[in-house]
Amino acid sequence: MNCVFCKIRDREISKDFLYEDKDVMVFPDINPLKPVHILVVPKIHMKDFLEFSDKNLFLKVKTAIDKVIKSQKLNNKGYRVSVNGGGAQIVDHLHFHITGPIERSMEV
Repeated sequence: MNCVFCKIRDREISKDFLYEDKDVMVFPDINPLKPVHILVVPKIHMKDFLEFSDKNLFLKVKTAIDKVIKSQKLNNKGYRVSVNGGGAQIVDHLHFHITGPIERSMEV
């Protein structure tokens, strides 16, 4: 498999993890869009969010996202959790972006 996130998981590519357990890995994005830009990546290879059916893994990902938001002190500064899919992702391995701080737009 030629997936960069699978290579990180398998230690073929070195990465400093902010958090890791047997199911999830968390590390900074290589091309940050905001001062905080962290990826939360399930270790099992799934190409797209629509393949995400394991409720226990979903809860583990959510817990990891919560930890990142709190550890980066984004809970009162604004943050965005996003996922790309349907071919819009650069890496075809499901992953979640946490970016911030995000200022509240005054426009509606």
